[in-house]
Order: sequence, then structure tokens, then C-alpha cells
Amino acid sequence: MSILKAQLKEYSLFSALAAIVGMHFFEHTLVETTVGNLVGFALLFVVIIYAAMSVAHHAEMLAEKFGEPYGTLILTMSAVIVEIVIIVIMMMHAHSPNLARDTIYSAMMLDINGLLGVAAIIGGLKHGEQPYNVDSSNSYLSMLLVAIGVAMVLPNFIELQYHHRFMLFNVVIFVVLYIIFTRVQLTSHRYFFEYNAEDSDEVCEDTKACHEAHIANINAWYHAINLVISIVLIGVLAEILSVFMGNTLEHFGLPLAIGAVGVAVISAAPELITAVRAAIDNRMQTVINIALGASLATVLLTIPAVILVSSYLGMELNLSLTPTQTMLIGLTLLVSIVNFNDGETNVLEGFLHFILFVVFVFLLFV
Repeated sequence: MSILKAQLKEYSLFSALAAIVGMHFFEHTLVETTVGNLVGFALLFVVIIYAAMSVAHHAEMLAEKFGEPYGTLILTMSAVIVEIVIIVIMMMHAHSPNLARDTIYSAMMLDINGLLGVAAIIGGLKHGEQPYNVDSSNSYLSMLLVAIGVAMVLPNFIELQYHHRFMLFNVVIFVVLYIIFTRVQLTSHRYFFEYNAEDSDEVCEDTKACHEAHIANINAWYHAINLVISIVLIGVLAEILSVFMGNTLEHFGLPLAIGAVGVAVISAAPELITAVRAAIDNRMQTVINIALGASLATVLLTIPAVILVSSYLGMELNLSLTPTQTMLIGLTLLVSIVNFNDGETNVLEGFLHFILFVVFVFLLFV
């Protein structure tokens, strides 16, 4: 009975179902006018973000149940799956070879500069310097340098006739890289991605007992099933959203890159919510794991997925970064290497990343 009561409070799921049913009857009417397109786009975007918040909630519950680094791995995997689903759907409707590249690039800018920057600013204002395990940031950044360089920079120096063969080669090595990194993260070097405060042993026994009781009461199956349902509903809504987004961008003459940012915002919404909460609670290790881990998962998992889908469907795909994108992602990684080499974040470091995010947004409209 308690599970049924909890399910009845899953308002985001009911909102998503209501939006799907409503669009089944009114989609064709809305797409016929500019105002209707804007209303449909805005409504669907809000509902998808609401559903993404449900993904964040259920992922957080699973994170508490299984602890770190499993928790952030569940969250980042959920976000990446949402991203892959939406990208593939958008690619099928937009027929743009650059959509996947722009979305992956936008997701990294959002995660590293937007999410991490905002979290470091908020956490820094409240707590000053926030500690984390420097081994985690070093591991993530070295992997990101290799993955981005191989998949999105190196193709600019490879002859066009070999691009398809090289992309299929990337599928194999990226899957291998992700398996190896996940094994390191969860087993042999799990301590790289954990941070234990020096005063952790001073927590009173009553607090520990309450926390253990809370974890024991978390129903992993309930949250896992609702997590999957939320992701499926987001995929269905994204299918409808792609129609309204395409019409809206075309009507106002906006670049498709704006749509790519929209996809990245949807997929990053659960991570942003969780990261801000973690920063407020002085858990910067969780923020690092989410921001850098999500960026790495986006590159290592989304790229192979879009390569396989585009090859199967015969769609053209371009993953090579433009000179401007290369410069900005290179600057982001360089600043990250400098900032995340001491095991502590502060307000200044947060502002540096947030400024890079502002530059990224400005360049979208130039």
C-alpha cells in the first residue's frame, strides 16, 4: 500500500502522460501556427524538464542506497541515456550531420563550465574552500583529453575518405575505454572517487543509526523502475518536441545549435539539481564526479551510440569540432587542469568556469 501511495505522488509521470495524450489530439492543430508552435514547444520543454527532475530524484535515492561512486555513476548514466535518446530522435528529424557534435560539445560546456562553475560559486560563498579528492579530477581530465582529442579534433587531420572507417574504430576503443575506466572507478581505484572528511568519525551514533535506517528503507526496485519509466517518457516527449523545435528554429531563422543546447539542458537538468544540492551540503566530491563524470560519459557513450545509429540508418555524421569550438573546449580543459590540481575549489575558480560558459552562450548568437 505504501508503494501505491508513493506512486500516486509521482506527479511528473502523470504530467508526462497527460502531455503525450494531449499532443496526440492537438499536435497537428498547434504546428499550423507560429503561436501554436511556441506554445507546444514551451509546454513540452517544461514537462520534459519536470520529468528530468524525477530522474534526478530517483537517481539520488539509488545513490544513497548504493553509495559513492555508484550513486553518481547511476545519475550520469541516466542523463547520458536521456541525451542519446533525444539526440537520435532529433537527428532523424533534423537530418543535420552536425547536430550530434553540437549537442555533445554543448553538454560538455554545460557540465564543466555551467554546472561546475555555478556549484563552485554557490559552495564557495557558503563554505569558502571545498575539498575533494584530486585523484578523481586528474583521472577524469586525462580521459577527457584523450577522448575529445581522438574523436572530435583528430578527424580534422584525417582524409575525408577514411572518416567512416575511423569513426567505427572509435566505437571499439571508446567502449573499451569506458569499460576499463568504470572498472577502475568501481573496484581497483574506487578510493580515487571518494572523499572522507577528517571529522567523519565525529558524527554521533544516533545520526549514523538514523542514516542507516533511512538507507535500509529505500526501495531500490521502486526507484529503478520509475527511473526507467521517466527516461522512456522523456524519449516519447522528445519525439514530439523535435517537430515543434524544428518549426520554431526555422521560423525565427535560428541556428540548429540552439536546439542542440536545448537537448543538452534537458539531459543536464538532473545533474545540475543534484550538483547544486551537493555544493550547498559541502560535498564537492559529488559535484566533481557529476560534472566531469557526465562529460566523460557523454563523450565515451554518446559518440559510439550516434556513430552506430547514423551508420545503420545511412545518415551523414560530422563529429569534427570547428576552430572556435576547439579553442573554447581546449581553454576549458586547460583551465580545469590548472584549477583542479590542488584538491580544493573556491569562488574564483567557479567564476572562471562560469565566464567561459557565458562566452559559450554569447558565441551561439554570433
